[in-house]
Amino acid sequence: MNQDKVFNRKISSMLPAGFLVLVLLPLLLLPLASVFIYALRGGLGNFGASLITADVLFALRFSLIIAFATAVINALLGTYAAYVLSKTRFPGREQLGIVLNLPVAIPNVVVGTSLLLLWGPIGLFGQMLEPLGIQPMFTPAAVLLAHIFVTFPYMLGTVKPVLDDLETTYEEAAYTMGASRWQTFLHIVFPALKGGLLTGSLLTFAHSLGEFGATVMVSGNLRLRTQTAPLYIFSQFESGNIQAANSVAAVLAILSFILFSLILFLAARTGKKGAQRGK
Repeated sequence: MNQDKVFNRKISSMLPAGFLVLVLLPLLLLPLASVFIYALRGGLGNFGASLITADVLFALRFSLIIAFATAVINALLGTYAAYVLSKTRFPGREQLGIVLNLPVAIPNVVVGTSLLLLWGPIGLFGQMLEPLGIQPMFTPAAVLLAHIFVTFPYMLGTVKPVLDDLETTYEEAAYTMGASRWQTFLHIVFPALKGGLLTGSLLTFAHSLGEFGATVMVSGNLRLRTQTAPLYIFSQFESGNIQAANSVAAVLAILSFILFSLILFLAARTGKKGAQRGK
């Protein structure tokens, strides 16, 4: 009797997980599996050979460089914006916070279009720069600009809540002892932001690595010049080279899995530290 009860409990506890897997199979799991199935369809030899062509190596290297630069720049800009929004009071502060988070809601293609209308040959700033021989669009700088725009809210969203929850007593004590605002930030505020900064940087890096909509508008998708890994995948699919496209997609999927594993690890570690401080 007791064994039957234990068995029934195990079955009932497995039902929610089983239902979740059943729902996610056609939505997430099978599409991800199909990427690796098609990437390895010709064997590991063909898979490896498709990853060492000049186009693939450039696209992967260019994507990693852009993602790293985006993460670094947004770590600085996002932290400064979060500090200003959290620690200062001024008219329109809430409205500014909403505007800074808009890139999450705006379609990425619209972001690319807006950058073209500003910096392109017929854009507001582009027309002024063209006589000087400067054309930022369809260059690596345009790709970087688009990625910074699209991923900015991720850094802001991870750092600002930490600043909002940070007790002001330590900062006030530092000011009382004669510390400047910069010294207070460096020795009091910054150590508390390390977890948020790392998480935000990884999120920014991961999203930048897979960014497509804005990039395709501002880059021109120029081979060996501005073609990122997602743009290479798109181009290969258009030309019917399915295995090459899925080989690069598989690499991006593996990189994304590693990045989000790190994010979850850091989040769990930060949560444990917060719980210990609470005790």
